[in-house]
Amino acid sequence: MALTLHDKYIWDFWHFEEAGQQHLFFLQADRAIGNPDLRHWNVSIGHAVSTDLRNWTPRGTVFGPSAGPAWDDYTTWTGSVIRAEGRYHLFYTGTCRAENGLRQRIGHAVADSVDGPWQRVGNGLALDLDTRYYEEHEEGRWHDRALRDPWVLPEKIDGQYHMFFTARRNDGPLYERGVIGHAVSTDLVHWEATAPVYDGGHYGQLEVPQVFERDGRWYCVFCNVAAHWSEAMRTQHDGGVSGTHYLVADNPLGPWTVAPCFLDGDNPCRRYAGKILRDPVTGNDCLMAFLDAGADGQFVGAISDPLPLVLQDGLYALAPSLA
Repeated sequence: MALTLHDKYIWDFWHFEEAGQQHLFFLQADRAIGNPDLRHWNVSIGHAVSTDLRNWTPRGTVFGPSAGPAWDDYTTWTGSVIRAEGRYHLFYTGTCRAENGLRQRIGHAVADSVDGPWQRVGNGLALDLDTRYYEEHEEGRWHDRALRDPWVLPEKIDGQYHMFFTARRNDGPLYERGVIGHAVSTDLVHWEATAPVYDGGHYGQLEVPQVFERDGRWYCVFCNVAAHWSEAMRTQHDGGVSGTHYLVADNPLGPWTVAPCFLDGDNPCRRYAGKILRDPVTGNDCLMAFLDAGADGQFVGAISDPLPLVLQDGLYALAPSLA
């Protein structure tokens, strides 16, 4: 019983749990656009709730691009939701029409309820690119300037909130520049970029990071496609796969290392942008991801049911029946 909206494509998502309610926020676009590749430029953020991660009640559209000329008047893409400082906070990715969506920035909205309504903090802009650490857009290199997919930890560490995001460093081969970017704040409003916590060398980009702790060890889940692996990684792994993988560390600020066995990948990509969540039915960790290519090779645009995971010696793997 995957989360499916018959009139919309849905893909990247993020999760928030409160009082036994499982909240998913997700990117959505009307299926009436026809070509699913156009979904990124016809996007809004939807919301659905569940008690078991299997049976969902859609709550409709809860956020979208600014109505007038603004830094986020074209798209509002992937983010995260936390509760802190007495309110709910939505962090999201935005682009503007004036730049043809090429430059990504990170936005911030707040609400008194997880159900909204969400209001931008000021003009919404929380973090712009810091070229001391991260790559600016350059024609012929990448199709965009990567500063997206903010994941914010709900608890302070050493007196600061920590944000992780998708970015690229300034140097190195094209498909070795992908990093996990980092920024800090004392109040969730004023953010300062710092050096990446994972400085790359393996992939051109690490999309949709999710950072969490389990049993004293830290995990950073991410996704990417085989075409964006470094040449060395593709050679070592039979050309690579597309899907969801993760980094491991003893501290959320690193050093991070790539887990040895890719978590959930295939060619063509079956599932993408996965999250590791606690399954309320089994009490164990599970993987949820959006459904990409179906049996006919066409984009599905739905979110999977929980897939059971095994955690052994600090490393995750799909349950044997799914591997």
